Amino acid sequence: MKKRKSVIPGFGISLGITITILSIVVLIPLCSLVVFSAKLSFSEFVYTVTRPRVLSGYFVSISTAFIASLINVVMGLILAFVLVRYDFKGKRFIDGIIELPFALPTAVAGISLTHLTTTNGWVGSIFYKLFGVKIAYTRIGITIALIFIGIPFVVRSVQPVLEKIDIQYEEAAFILGANSRTTFFKVIFPEILPAIISGFTLAFARSIGEYGSVVFIAGNTPYETEIAPLLIMSELQEYDYSAATSIALIMLAIAVVILSVNAIVQSIVSRRVNGLA
Repeated sequence: MKKRKSVIPGFGISLGITITILSIVVLIPLCSLVVFSAKLSFSEFVYTVTRPRVLSGYFVSISTAFIASLINVVMGLILAFVLVRYDFKGKRFIDGIIELPFALPTAVAGISLTHLTTTNGWVGSIFYKLFGVKIAYTRIGITIALIFIGIPFVVRSVQPVLEKIDIQYEEAAFILGANSRTTFFKVIFPEILPAIISGFTLAFARSIGEYGSVVFIAGNTPYETEIAPLLIMSELQEYDYSAATSIALIMLAIAVVILSVNAIVQSIVSRRVNGLA
């Protein structure tokens, strides 16, 4: 049997290059967190990462990121559906600016959102005068900033899957008597569910570690709007590298857990969808 030639080097060389690049770019920097954290004893490490102020920072970061990601799932699904199923003027422009949060410096986004949502800003003044609600320097403001930086993950995860769904399946469902709601949940939704989960998880993981766009709009009030990444920066400014890396190590562990759960859930959902197909 003739061996098929590959356009890339052999498996051994390819694997070696992959591991080397992965080690330089990802593994070695992450291992440095463990090395610096190891300078603390176990009791000191536990005390550092479980102080009330630090626990509050974890809660603020995780809760606002979770809420923002849920909102992004709904908004991102609607945006992806409109961009795939409808043709209108300015469609390419809207499709392009969805990726703006990827290119825009996070500090610029944070400053812009803060100016818009303060009690004197265009948006913030309306909500404050009509409803008495403050947006900037509250958890609402943090959530808005995280929605801004997270929505491209959902749109770009769902959009390619929607493009591949044959519209004839929907037409067949309509012919068989299904209404729009039934068609969406029975025909479309099962197909895009893995992509929705992926987009949610990526947005969630990204939002938990977000610093630049949040630090300006948060107000950084301890136990109220102080996020975990800000605590890390505060420890670094005080040259307490062991404490900073310890908190960062917990954030890394949270991110790993989120991504691992995402992989497991996606695998289960994909098997079920393929089994029903």
